[in-house]
Amino acid sequence: QVQLVESGGGWVQPGGSLRLSCAASGFTFSSYSMYWYRQGPGKEREWVATINTSGGTTNYAASVKGRFTISRDNAKNTVYLQMNSLKPEDTAVYYCKSTITKWGQGTQVTVSS
Repeated sequence: QVQLVESGGGWVQPGGSLRLSCAASGFTFSSYSMYWYRQGPGKEREWVATINTSGGTTNYAASVKGRFTISRDNAKNTVYLQMNSLKPEDTAVYYCKSTITKWGQGTQVTVSS
C-alpha cells in the first residue's frame, strides 16, 4: 500500500525550531522527488519545498527560504523538513507528497507565544 505518514509537529514559540518527518512505504521512494506543502487556517494549501531523488537539488518557497531545510534519507525511506526561526505565520498543517501518493493526514504545527 502506497503511503506517507507525517510526524513531528507540535506547538513552539516564535523563533523556535521543529523537525518534521515523513515516512514512505509501498513504493520505490528513492525514485521520486518529494515535496512539502502546508495549509494554514483559512488559507489554501501551498507548496513549501522540493527535493530531488538524490537529495542534491532543493527548492523553497520565498516565504521559508533561509529558514527551512528539506532533506531525505533514501535508506530509511524518509523525508525531513527542518524548520528554524519559526514565525506565527508558519502555523499550518504540513503535508509531504510525491507524484504518486495521495494526501496524508498531515502534522499540525502551531507557532505562538
